[in-house]
Amino acid sequence: MVSSHGAQSPLGEIAARGPGQRLRPAAKVLPEQARAHNRALVLQTLYHGGAMSRADLARETGLTRVTISDLVAESIADGIIRELGIRESAGPGKPPIMVDIDREGHQIIGIDLSGTEVFAGAVLDLDGTRLVQRSLPVAAELGAEEAYRAALQLARELVAAATRPLLGVGVGSPGVVRSDGVILSAPNLSWHDFPLEHRMGADLGLPVLVGNDANAALLAEYTLGDAQADVMLIRIGKGVGAGVITGGRALIGARFAAGEIGHVVIGTDGGPRCACGRIGCLEAWVNVPRLTAATAASPERRDEILTDAGTRLGVAVALIVAALDLAEVVIAGPGELFGGVFLEAATRALHERTLEGVFADVAIRLSRQSDIVERGAAVSVLSAQLGVS
Repeated sequence: MVSSHGAQSPLGEIAARGPGQRLRPAAKVLPEQARAHNRALVLQTLYHGGAMSRADLARETGLTRVTISDLVAESIADGIIRELGIRESAGPGKPPIMVDIDREGHQIIGIDLSGTEVFAGAVLDLDGTRLVQRSLPVAAELGAEEAYRAALQLARELVAAATRPLLGVGVGSPGVVRSDGVILSAPNLSWHDFPLEHRMGADLGLPVLVGNDANAALLAEYTLGDAQADVMLIRIGKGVGAGVITGGRALIGARFAAGEIGHVVIGTDGGPRCACGRIGCLEAWVNVPRLTAATAASPERRDEILTDAGTRLGVAVALIVAALDLAEVVIAGPGELFGGVFLEAATRALHERTLEGVFADVAIRLSRQSDIVERGAAVSVLSAQLGVS
């Protein structure tokens, strides 16, 4: 029913759907892929539309009733769909049997490794609701093996807490992440060419899907939140990363580094040293630990510090917004830091550096999802295993 660890990233390859919208598939469906495509279409329709009859599914998907009956029977045998009983009907004929995703029959684990002081994770149901939460305090400086052992310990605790069969484990990691779950570079965790997906999958004996934390957050915001079809989500924690959807398609990039804006140097005035060793990177200016410490040390300068940081973020994203004609920018991070004067300064800098009258309506807003990386990591598993998002 489920694939082994090493499933491909859903951001580039799996069609995802938010309320009334869907990511465009990366390529045409080949004849040999048609059955999997049709099964995903059926599951996608039930996931977002709720319980319906086989005849309803045929109308909604455009598939024949014979195909629907075959796919539903297969999914029932796999434990993914269940029959709910007969729908009351006032009309003539045999009343239809309703079917739906078995939303309580499986669970998913979502893990967020981007925290500044903790690794966090949850057991979630198929609707993205957290059922069990766990966190693990971690040191500010971690060696590669130390970071992996902490991540694995958290994953094992969550696996033990699950009360239903698991579809898999989704992990959102900072840094540049290849489509096979190899962390090409995550300086904050000392990971370079680190095969996180393969190692964790082998150690857990479960399907594991690893992606960039900002891309995971983007999946959650697009699928479970309010994101538009042309959007950039910026995830700010210990570092800064971004995910982008444009024209209904997620951008991955030739080096799997689309949205890796944290190590762009902002300004010519020096600045703090970044974890990568350079001076003045965006994430060195804007990361949560720095801003928390700086505002605590000088509370009288709080607005000044946050205004400067917000302005630098606005400068960094202005060119991206203009080049891709984005509709909005979403920030995922602590509201006490990134709301208020930070958000105002970022928005002002964006509008001052883009064409007047064309990009004036581009908004920068905060995400309302506090657990966005965990939920996005779970969506990535749902996408990879069932074709649903």
